[in-house]
Amino acid sequence: MDALLWLSFGGPEKPADVRPFLENVTRGRGVPPERLDEVEQHYLGFGGVSPINALNRSAIEAVEAELAEQGIDLPVYFGNRNWYPMVEDTLADMVRDGVTSALVFPTSAYGGYSACRQYDEDITRARAAVGDGAPDLTKLRQFFDHPLFVSAFADAVRAAADGLGEYRLVFTAHSVPMSADAAAGPPAEGGHRYSKQVAEAARMVALDLGVTEYDVVWQSRSGPPQVPWLEPDILDHLDALHAKGVPAVVLCPVGFVSDHLEVVWDLDTEAAEKASELGMGFARAAAPSGDPRFAQLVVELVREHLSDAPARKLSDFPVAGCTLNGAPCAVGCCEPAQRSRR
Repeated sequence: MDALLWLSFGGPEKPADVRPFLENVTRGRGVPPERLDEVEQHYLGFGGVSPINALNRSAIEAVEAELAEQGIDLPVYFGNRNWYPMVEDTLADMVRDGVTSALVFPTSAYGGYSACRQYDEDITRARAAVGDGAPDLTKLRQFFDHPLFVSAFADAVRAAADGLGEYRLVFTAHSVPMSADAAAGPPAEGGHRYSKQVAEAARMVALDLGVTEYDVVWQSRSGPPQVPWLEPDILDHLDALHAKGVPAVVLCPVGFVSDHLEVVWDLDTEAAEKASELGMGFARAAAPSGDPRFAQLVVELVREHLSDAPARKLSDFPVAGCTLNGAPCAVGCCEPAQRSRR
């Protein structure tokens, strides 16, 4: 292998970027302009800058340092799905640099369409854009059950809960249409299914914490109201917890690897405001991308390919998500939800 490609979602870095970025994200999905207007205001409220690119660059620096520490000579390239640096441009740079094969780290720990298979599509699209001479690209596996991922979240919960007193632990992840979750495909046991993986990650973090009662809820829904999505939503759930007399909550964004805008808006802004209105104590655990263990995790995944290191994992779910040149890891796996044409 000649390189590591860090493949992420992308985000605007100035106000003029916001609308074209959102149009890239929603292209072909039939999202009404008024919904884009609403989300655009979220970004503009933060100066038109998403933290995601800066968070990725910081994480890449940590991975580069970890690779050097372990004596692995592997340059790291950065490409995005929806905004610059676009993965097609990054792959062209890699070709010019003589890269003929590379590993790909997607910034998602889970299965499902948008969390896994869409990164396969990104790889296929980028290789097609480059054409002849495109390097072979091997996407690294899902890592929601990696012990370093779990322990980083557990320690983040401990830090967030320090001094809060009695609280309810609530795990959050990005909601998806129920049809997309059901389309996760093989294996039949549900190893690829996004919601099952999120639930398993939450269970493992809670086990590390010694917590037996907790909740798994969802955030960031964006679809039309007539389409069923994974529920309950975090804001509705806070109302329900308040009605039960829960005095405080600690939110753990177990579905995310970094504190990007969806985490900052949905949790630090909307959920925090809701908790304040209800008179509930509130804290939010940090996502793991800034934790040194995250860089160690990435390098462990790299070593699985460079030196046949064993796959460390805490669950019984099958190892999944590792693909070559964008080929899905199983026929029919993690297909996109069918969209209504009415």
